[in-house]
Amino acid sequence: MKRLLYLLTLALLPTLLWAEDVSFRAEAPAQVVIGKPFQLRYTVNQRARDLQAPEFTDFDFLAGPYSSTSSSTSFVNGKRSSSFTQTYTYTLAANKVGTFTISPATIRVDGDTYTSNGVRIEVLPADEQPASSQQPSGTSQQSSQSQASASAGGDNIFIRTIVNKTTVHEQEALVLSYKLYFAGVDVAQFTNNTKLPEFDGFLKQEIEQGEIQTELEHYNGRNYQTAVLYQTLLYPQHSGDIKIEPAQFEAVLRVQVRQQVRSIFDDFFGSYTNVTRALTAPGVTIHSEALPKGKPANFSGGVGQFSLTGDISATELKANDAVTVRLTIQGAGNMKMLKSPAIDWPEGFETYDPKVTNKLKQTTQGMSGTREIEYLAIPRSAGTYSIPAVTFSYFDTRDNQYKTLSVGGWTLHIARSESEGEQTAVVQNYVNKEDIKQLGTDIRYISTGELQGEESRSSNVVFGTWTYRLCFILPLLIAVVLFIVFRRRIAENADRVRMRYKKANKVAQKRLREAKKAMDNADKTTFYEAIERAAWTYLSDRLSIPTANLNKDNIESILRGKNVDDTLIAEVREVLSVAEQARYAPTTNSDMEQLYSRTATLINQLENQKL
Repeated sequence: MKRLLYLLTLALLPTLLWAEDVSFRAEAPAQVVIGKPFQLRYTVNQRARDLQAPEFTDFDFLAGPYSSTSSSTSFVNGKRSSSFTQTYTYTLAANKVGTFTISPATIRVDGDTYTSNGVRIEVLPADEQPASSQQPSGTSQQSSQSQASASAGGDNIFIRTIVNKTTVHEQEALVLSYKLYFAGVDVAQFTNNTKLPEFDGFLKQEIEQGEIQTELEHYNGRNYQTAVLYQTLLYPQHSGDIKIEPAQFEAVLRVQVRQQVRSIFDDFFGSYTNVTRALTAPGVTIHSEALPKGKPANFSGGVGQFSLTGDISATELKANDAVTVRLTIQGAGNMKMLKSPAIDWPEGFETYDPKVTNKLKQTTQGMSGTREIEYLAIPRSAGTYSIPAVTFSYFDTRDNQYKTLSVGGWTLHIARSESEGEQTAVVQNYVNKEDIKQLGTDIRYISTGELQGEESRSSNVVFGTWTYRLCFILPLLIAVVLFIVFRRRIAENADRVRMRYKKANKVAQKRLREAKKAMDNADKTTFYEAIERAAWTYLSDRLSIPTANLNKDNIESILRGKNVDDTLIAEVREVLSVAEQARYAPTTNSDMEQLYSRTATLINQLENQKL
């Protein structure tokens, strides 16, 4: 039955795959070198036919299309998933330099026609010099190592310091990148010996990078594989020339070592070695221009391009109800350094610090996003009030001038609140009249004379009396007593032998309670284990004998040395013997009760002895 189900699944697999959405895509390298072959692939996720490729007018057709298929089925957490891929591969070569687009192709799947995406390819010129020079072969290990180092040097690998602009305004963002260039070498990894400059004179915001990607670039007459190692946004904090010091990197290169061939395998596989190469990215000087004169009075410190929007939660409300004004600054520039615009609230409004929410991102285009500012105020009295328009000034780097944006200008109608009482009336009095009046009697003048009558008797602590002195002496005495008590307790806790001696009876009583509970439940095994542990643990702690050295002879010897009565010593041996034998011999409930009583009595008798 299982085999039949398996065969049915295989038979229905193509149908299940066709039920998925059709994906038909074209893929090719983003950059290629003129005259060098590259592959153009068309991929579809279902069985297809009748591929119609476009004319390759800007490229030489070398071979293709070669068709291949692949499929897979997997089970993850009991869920089955399948995939199918059909690929058509063309081999082309560019015949001229420039940027060209290969038009979309079409294909038929189950009677329907699907169109792929177009492909944009940048064709780079060929190298003006050989990618690598022929090195003479050496016969010694020393000459081979020197040859490996030489192949990793020169123009084969280096790092450039790239800035998108060298002249900026103060607080205007610039992008700095450290870009690796390499050709004819295999970069295995980078070490942790990277030293970046301090970027003194700038505020720095690093640009998060994902996995490092490489691409071709034609530079100084040669084609290199390139990768951006580090990028950051820099904001000049003052005017003038600001120098960025060189950066240090260290790369591990995997290079082939040519040496004397000893066997056919040496010649076939070759041998490689790792070479550590220190790379220095040169420094650069940035010229920062001061912002022009004539700053607006409400200049926010913003440099870039911004827009301002705003709204108010309500224009008609009651006294003591909150009103909220929300402003949104959107754009690109030094967003984190913007000052929140000020709102000129009317008299009688209770205001709070604004709440600021930043939704920003750092990209190669600079810092951009939104800054949301929420202002909260509570009108305490009824009336009609006006909130002037909110203004925001910044320096526009594109137009090289200051700009002022404004939003709002609201009229609020505040109705009298049902809970509005005397406090509101007092505030209204204060707002509408110029004369200063006494608002209440909760604050009084400081009296410099002697207290009289009942007020003088309300305080029992008078400066200079014994009561006043005891307020300082008593806490000091309590602190000294606590110090002595805790110090003694710490010393006692440090003496483990003494602590075991003091707690011997407490531990034994705990074991006896466990034994009593087991006896009540007729659990003989647990009972005898608890009785035996109670007796032996008590004697070990009480007589300060390590458990490993504890036996009946040692116990008897120590008890005789402490002048314990022979009858009590004999009882000790008897109880220990009975407890040991009872664990492995049949017993009755009366035997258990008798042993429990004898053990408890024995511990009480020993507790009364001076051990």
